[in-house]
Amino acid sequence: MKFATTLLLAFFFLSSSLFARTWKQKETGKEIEAELVKVEGGKAHLRLANGRVGQVDITSLSDADQEFIKQQASGGSTNFASSAGANWPQFRGANHDGISPDADLLDEWPEGGPEKLWVYEGAGLGYSGIIVVGGKLFTQGTQGDDVTVVCVDVASGKEVWNTSYSKDDQQGYSAGWGHGPRGTPTYSDGKIYALGPKGTLVCLNAEDGKKEWDKNYVDDFGGKWGGWGYSASPFVDGENLIIAPGGEDAGIVCLKKDTGAVVWKASDVKPGKAEYATIVPAEINGVRQYVRLFERELVGVAAEDGKLLWSSPWDGKTAAIPTPIVDGNEIYITSGYGVGCKLVRVKEDFSTEDVWVNKTMKNHHGGVVKVGEKLYGFSDGGGLICQDWDSGEMTWNEKGQYTSKGSVHVADGKLYALNEGDGVLTLADASPDGFEQKGQLTLEPQSANRNPKGKIWTHPVVVGGKLFLRDQEIVICYDVSAK
Repeated sequence: MKFATTLLLAFFFLSSSLFARTWKQKETGKEIEAELVKVEGGKAHLRLANGRVGQVDITSLSDADQEFIKQQASGGSTNFASSAGANWPQFRGANHDGISPDADLLDEWPEGGPEKLWVYEGAGLGYSGIIVVGGKLFTQGTQGDDVTVVCVDVASGKEVWNTSYSKDDQQGYSAGWGHGPRGTPTYSDGKIYALGPKGTLVCLNAEDGKKEWDKNYVDDFGGKWGGWGYSASPFVDGENLIIAPGGEDAGIVCLKKDTGAVVWKASDVKPGKAEYATIVPAEINGVRQYVRLFERELVGVAAEDGKLLWSSPWDGKTAAIPTPIVDGNEIYITSGYGVGCKLVRVKEDFSTEDVWVNKTMKNHHGGVVKVGEKLYGFSDGGGLICQDWDSGEMTWNEKGQYTSKGSVHVADGKLYALNEGDGVLTLADASPDGFEQKGQLTLEPQSANRNPKGKIWTHPVVVGGKLFLRDQEIVICYDVSAK
């Protein structure tokens, strides 16, 4: 039985999952990114980042793939991805949506919140997010005048390694709000990719933290940062690493992830300031592409060569920060500073139209999550908002002492809404029927080293039955699994 072409077409555009590798069809040479789940009856079961699993005939794969399967099976097991649900390999997760893969979590919390498992106080200063891979947690921060990536054992909270990869002079990126890196590291194929606030991009070995290669957005690509420095997270797609240095030469650049060599530059994309949103993949009109929000426009470029496919104007004013949400040929974007939000539709000829535009959601930087046909996030002045995808209308809002402004995450049908001012995290149903609180906790301890103007801006993450919160150098782990 041949390796089904339909399977390839259905899966090719999806982003790779945590333990994914590149699989090649022997006959055609076509490739997909997928994770080996198990081998059974002469078939390899492959899982994509969205959780879908397909079966392919082992003999239809390349000789290298067949040898890989043989080596894995020699370990005595035909199930290879039993821990895949306990991983969070990049900012907003494997599917770029801010939704945890976890299930069987606590439906309600006891008074005072769930059990605290450990506190780690060596992350350094900054607002970088958290990723979790194979029982290890990775984040980054400034320690002294060094920008560092740290690796922490999830089970114990003990530091595994700590690697400095650039200097932080705290100048030129509005350090009055607090210095340190803002972007979240990305994991792929045993490597960690991290971006410093002044444009140093590094590739580290995830096992020991040793540097593989580095680049600089300004020196190597003519990039231009915004007023708060480089804040987007690196995006890995198969064998490539996609970045957005900004500037006037090429706002988006594709590199080989193993070496940092340039694959292409999107020379038609000249945004000036890089801004802060992270790149996300899309499959629109049968074309694999990368979507990026800049201050003045939303763009889609071809994954193959960086060609500009379409653009839609946007008045991001002071800063364009939240990551776009892609659903089919529609893209949702939002910005704070009074700007608002809109839903963009890319038509068959790659022209665009605004489905709706309004100010229902004015999300500063806490992110928005789509669950079903509803969007959830904090809106400046509106508190916690539930917004309809199709119409843009508000379904409900909850503005209270602990739901005024912050970041959101979704796990097992629940909203984890972190209030940025006081560190109170509220558990509530992710439901269009209205706000129903299921528990609260206050992040404790909080950093005494946070700049007085700064707040608790790192997004919460739930993965592997654990909740991870961060305030500057402090990372806290809670048990939110249903026992």
